[in-house]
Amino acid sequence: MKTYTKFAVLIVAVIGTLVWLAMGGINESKTYYKEIAELQTMGAHAMDKRLKVGGDIEPGSIVRDGRQVRFILTQAERKLPVVYDGTDPLPDTFRDRAQALADGKMGADGVFHAEEIQAECASKYEAKPGSAPVNRVRTTT
Repeated sequence: MKTYTKFAVLIVAVIGTLVWLAMGGINESKTYYKEIAELQTMGAHAMDKRLKVGGDIEPGSIVRDGRQVRFILTQAERKLPVVYDGTDPLPDTFRDRAQALADGKMGADGVFHAEEIQAECASKYEAKPGSAPVNRVRTTT
């Protein structure tokens, strides 16, 4: 074999491997947003895909057990138990009645296993452009 042919085969193999790895990474990071009702009707298909589901945190449902946090998302009278066992700390806005978005996979046990949690957009607390910021800290003198 000529040197150029060997080099061309090597380049094609390297590029093919890189494309294969990139496509695998893209497919793994795809996330679909579903409502709780949709998620519950998906059945076993919900366990195959990475999903995002949103709703309100049911009051009194947040249970912290070490690093793991369990809570219930509600949306239009539907409830979804969620377990978060991630390494990132939960947002400061994560509390009862707050809106939350869980990113993860549905488990065979009917519990949504979240790898990431977002709670209420921080922009809701920012001052409107051109207005003075609101001081929410109350001091006693």
